[in-house]
Amino acid sequence: MDRNEKAELVASLRESLSEAGSVIVTRNLGLTVAESTALRNKIRDAGASYKVAKNRLAKIALDGTAYVGISDLLTGPTALASSSDPVAAAKIVVEFAKTNDRLEIVGGGMGDTVLDVAGVKALAELPSLDELRAKIVGLVQAPATKLAQIAQAPAGQLARVFGAYGAKQAA
Repeated sequence: MDRNEKAELVASLRESLSEAGSVIVTRNLGLTVAESTALRNKIRDAGASYKVAKNRLAKIALDGTAYVGISDLLTGPTALASSSDPVAAAKIVVEFAKTNDRLEIVGGGMGDTVLDVAGVKALAELPSLDELRAKIVGLVQAPATKLAQIAQAPAGQLARVFGAYGAKQAA
C-alpha cells in the first residue's frame, strides 16, 4: 500500500467516524472467512459499517474526531464497527459475540465518552432509534384512539336502547 492509498484510507475512515453515533472496537481472535462475512452482512443490514484497518492508520483517522479517546483500545488485530444510530452497531456486535467466542469486544465510544465492555453491552440493551420512534408514534396515537372510542360510546348506547325499545314494541 503506497502513501496515496494510505491517505485515502485514512480520509475515508475519518469521514465514516465523524458521522458515527457510536464506534465499537472489536478484536478478531481467529474468525473464519464465513464468520467474518456473516458478521459484515448483519452489520450492513443494520445500516452500520465494519472496517478492519491497521491500528496506526486507524489512530491517525481518529485524530480530529470525537472518538480520539478510543485510540488506546487499538492494540492487536482490531476492527471498528460504527453506525449513525448509536445502538445499531453495538446490538449486532454484542449479539454476534454471544454466539462466537472468537470475537472479543474491547470497548468503544459514543461521542466524547469512552465505553468499556460493560458500557458497550449496556448500550446494546437500549432500544434502537426505529424502536423509539415506533413507541412515540404509539403513544401519540393512543390518546386519539381512546378519544374516538369515548366519543362513539354514547351513540352506541343510544342505539342499543332504541334497539331494545323497538324489540319490546314488536313483541
